[in-house]
Amino acid sequence: MTSAEFISPTQLKEEFQIEGIREPSILRYFETLNAGEFEATAALFAVDGVMRPPFESDIVGKDAIAAYLKQEGQNIKAYPNTGIAETLENATIQVQVTGKAQTSWCSVNVLWLFILNQQRQIFYTRIKLLASPQELYQFKIQNEESLI
Repeated sequence: MTSAEFISPTQLKEEFQIEGIREPSILRYFETLNAGEFEATAALFAVDGVMRPPFESDIVGKDAIAAYLKQEGQNIKAYPNTGIAETLENATIQVQVTGKAQTSWCSVNVLWLFILNQQRQIFYTRIKLLASPQELYQFKIQNEESLI
């Protein structure tokens, strides 16, 4: 068990309060992500946890998620706004959070979808950009150009 798994809401910075969300692992996800503490972000995932970023395939496992975030997450800030959580039939929790993501070259509305396992670890997250097809195409081109 790591310290990232069991964080009380009072231990979180107030800037990461999200209307409708009280799950410590979700609040900690945004706090560590924005602080560039990518190992701590990855520690919130289950051992076989999955992250699905925009324009990417599934990234599986804590080590792979940490490596991805170190490479791709350096200039990204997440600004979660509101969320909704619901318990699913197998005692997992689905959490949807909406907000914005800011990079060095754009700002875009985002939907984060999380599935938490029974231990409240992130089992799955999908990051979906909420933009028109034309905007998404431009983001993809700019993202590919930044890799060259």
